[in-house]
Amino acid sequence: MAQRILIIEDNPKNARLMRRVLEKANYQILHAESGEAGLELAIDAQPDLILLDLGLPDVDGQVVAGMLKQPGALPETPVIVVTAWPQETAMQMVAAYNCEGYIPKPIDTRTFIDQVARYLPQRP
Repeated sequence: MAQRILIIEDNPKNARLMRRVLEKANYQILHAESGEAGLELAIDAQPDLILLDLGLPDVDGQVVAGMLKQPGALPETPVIVVTAWPQETAMQMVAAYNCEGYIPKPIDTRTFIDQVARYLPQRP
C-alpha cells in the first residue's frame, strides 16, 4: 500500500506541483486548502506525513502544527513545514512547534522526492 501524504496548502499551483511530483513517485496524496480542512482531514485519514504551508488563509500554519502535535491528535506523524519564509524564520517555527523538518519554496522538483522521503516513516 502506498504511503499517504497530506498536503495542507492554499496555493493551487503549489499544491498541484507537489501532488504531481509525489504521485509520480507512487505516493497517495490528500490535499486540504485551509488549516481547518487540513486538521479535519489529518485526523480522519491518519496520513504517514503532513506537508504544511505556514501561510494559510484561515488558521495560521503555526496553529495547525501546534494542534497536530498535541496528545490525542497526531503527535507521532511527521509534520514538515513547506514555506517561502526565510530559512532562519522557518527553522524557528520548526523548533517551536515540534515539526520534523523544513522544505523551502519554491520547491525544487529535482530534489523534492528525496527531501520528502527523508521524513517518511520506514515500513518493514
